[in-house]
Amino acid sequence: MMALFRNKLKRIVANLKSERVKLNFMQALPYWTASLVAGLLAVLYAKLFAWVEEANIFILHHFKWSLLAITPICFVLGWWTVQRFSTFARGSGIPQIMASIELATPKEHNKIDRLLSIRIIVVKIISSLIMVFGGAIIGREGPTIQIAGSVFRTVNKYLPSWWPRISKKNMIITGAAAGLAAAFNTPLGGIVFAVEELSKTHISYFKTALFTAIIVAGLTAQALLGPYLYLGYPDVTHLSSIVFVWVILTAIIAGLFGSGISKLVLSIMSWKSRFKKKYQTVFYLIIGGLLIALAGIFIHPDAIGSGKQVMTGTLFTNDKYVPWYMPFIRMEGLIMSFTSGAAGGVFAPSLSIGASFGSLIAGLLHLSLTDSNLLILVGMVAFLTGVTRTPFTSAILVLEMTDRHNVIFYLMLAGLLANLVSLLIDRHSLYDHLKVGCLKELNQSN
Repeated sequence: MMALFRNKLKRIVANLKSERVKLNFMQALPYWTASLVAGLLAVLYAKLFAWVEEANIFILHHFKWSLLAITPICFVLGWWTVQRFSTFARGSGIPQIMASIELATPKEHNKIDRLLSIRIIVVKIISSLIMVFGGAIIGREGPTIQIAGSVFRTVNKYLPSWWPRISKKNMIITGAAAGLAAAFNTPLGGIVFAVEELSKTHISYFKTALFTAIIVAGLTAQALLGPYLYLGYPDVTHLSSIVFVWVILTAIIAGLFGSGISKLVLSIMSWKSRFKKKYQTVFYLIIGGLLIALAGIFIHPDAIGSGKQVMTGTLFTNDKYVPWYMPFIRMEGLIMSFTSGAAGGVFAPSLSIGASFGSLIAGLLHLSLTDSNLLILVGMVAFLTGVTRTPFTSAILVLEMTDRHNVIFYLMLAGLLANLVSLLIDRHSLYDHLKVGCLKELNQSN
């Protein structure tokens, strides 16, 4: 009798284990599928972005006067594409992700379709590529996050009714993290971004899904692009003993400017929202495009574009020190590009502006090449932190882009200091303000 009971109990336990394995697999499969698609789209978008940016550089060097027509036209077309087909494809996409996470409740989740969808993916890519062709100072990293979030949302939405329940919120958070990891080839940055910026849920509830999604998306990108570093290996050895002081100075200056730019962008967007006629917006876009084109033609070629050439040029050549005006003309370009209403992110432009500040300060202090490299990295972390208020994400991103683990404490210090001084300008990040505006716009349109 006891033997029969034991055998029956074993069969029950085996069935339970089998059901549990099946349930875990079915819950993981949508994450893996979405991660693979998001990784492929991230690679495709990166390739297209690079090709279009190269086309703009070619025009700048061979037909630079044509930019006086091309850049304003691209600004207008980039804005019109968003206005005509999907208004929530504008900007970087991170505020839309944040709003989607907040709306991921049974009562509100239907609103997410306007923020994350296949339409958003298409419009986001087209609008941002148009802007890049015109020389706008935008990045692809924020858009990649919204694109990946849209992929994860779409996969979740079309699961059959009999499929095991998967949290909409966790799916979106995981998608955003996978998008950032694939865009920069920074898996740790994706994880920290999910925890620091996006998640109000304890990570233990979905850590397996988050980690595996980042791994799948990252490996997909690496399989097609190779195990690249976004920037490379700058030399930060043999640092001077006093460089600690200059790190603090650079972090404070770059952090204040990053936060100040965010405040100015919000003020301009608020002013623009009072435009009653479309021709007023078109006129603003033409002026913005002309200002950027003129800066690229008459001031410096690095005044236009995403800014990666600024980072690589200062970190990997002996020409360490940018002209005094470089951070300011790039800030002007970022303001005009981001307030255009077209698609485009601020991650890469912010990093390039921060690099310019670090380079400028190093030049004024006549620092060594290695000390200068450190200040350039510190400026990148600090300015991005001033904009996003994510000090650890910023530090980890720059760390993974360069693989310079020996300066991690300098980078973390820069992020914390920049975050602290940014509170003097505004207690909330650019993304926080834009998320609130996004939610308000959604509520008013329903």
